[in-house]
Amino acid sequence: MLNILIPVDGSEQSLEAVRHALKLVGMGLKARFVVANVQSTANLYEMVVAHDPAVLNKVNEAAGRDLMRPAVALLKAAGQQVEQEVATGDPAQMLVEILERHGCGAVIMSAQGSGDLRAAVLGSVSHEMVQRSPVPVTVVKPAVVDADD
Repeated sequence: MLNILIPVDGSEQSLEAVRHALKLVGMGLKARFVVANVQSTANLYEMVVAHDPAVLNKVNEAAGRDLMRPAVALLKAAGQQVEQEVATGDPAQMLVEILERHGCGAVIMSAQGSGDLRAAVLGSVSHEMVQRSPVPVTVVKPAVVDADD
């Protein structure tokens, strides 16, 4: 059975990757899924205010789990096996570490998510994953809306 990593950021676009994975399952693919979210590293203000790294870790964990909830719900509603992981740091680096730790043989992710200025300047996480991942990466483009509809 293939372990597939699905990175999500809480955006509707990241749910498109989950829907694509479920289409593949519907066509007969036998898979287990690892849904992951990578939180940004705390900034100086957050570190000064929190005083305790454990507090920041708890906040990141809670935020990541909340952002993963819709993706996990879709997969579980379809009867799929799902593991979840929240990490903090550079998104592409952390996602590669997660896929290696879980023995994933593939990644399915959206072409764009909620993003930030850093992603716009340095390139998207999906582009970095295509470059850095040791396993195949399927990039799911957002659905095109027809102007005539």
